Amino acid sequence: MSIDELFADVHGSFPAISEIADRHYERQFGAESPVYAYSWFESLANALNLEMSHGTDPKTHRALLARLDRALNSSEEVFKCLDVAFVENLFWQVPATKAAPYWEQLPPRFKALYEGFHHRTPAQ
Repeated sequence: MSIDELFADVHGSFPAISEIADRHYERQFGAESPVYAYSWFESLANALNLEMSHGTDPKTHRALLARLDRALNSSEEVFKCLDVAFVENLFWQVPATKAAPYWEQLPPRFKALYEGFHHRTPAQ
C-alpha cells in the first residue's frame, strides 16, 4: 500500500474525521493547494487532537486507529509517514486529562513510536 492509497482508504472510510483533517490542511496550505497525503496525515493528527480537546469519546476513533495500525505493515513508505507525520503530531497541545483516554486505547505500536520520539507519554 502506498501513502496515496492509505489516504484514499482513510478518506473514504472515515468521512467525518477526514473532513476535519481537510479543513486543517486547507488552513495550513491553502484551499487551492493540491493535497499531499504525507502532510495530510499531520492534519489528521491535528483533527484527532481537536476531537480529544473537545472531549469526544475515544471509541469514536477506535476503528480509524486500528486501520492505521494495520497499515504500518504495508510498506516502509507508509510506516515512515505514520511515524513522522501522524504519531509525532498526535496529542500536541492536548491537556493530559483529555489525552489519557485516547492514550489508553492507542495501539501499542503507536505508543512505542510516540514514546520513542517524545520520551514520555502524553498523559505525563
